[in-house]
Amino acid sequence: METNLVLEGFKFMGLGMSTVFLFLIILIILMNVMSALVHKFFPEPQANLDSATSTENNNNNNKKIIAAITAAISHHKQG
Repeated sequence: METNLVLEGFKFMGLGMSTVFLFLIILIILMNVMSALVHKFFPEPQANLDSATSTENNNNNNKKIIAAITAAISHHKQG
């Protein structure tokens, strides 16, 4: 009884690679299903449709962010 070890190695390699490939395909499918369920039961909140107040809030937030960055830089320069 003589066995070809190279052929057996290729068989095991094919079996292992196909197992990993099938696992990854199943993983991708299940992640897409999970994502669809999450988006169905927990939708993204809708943005405020009043653009005048949202623009004003964004300007106030930007000014606060700029002030915080400026304070952090001056504090860092002082020591």
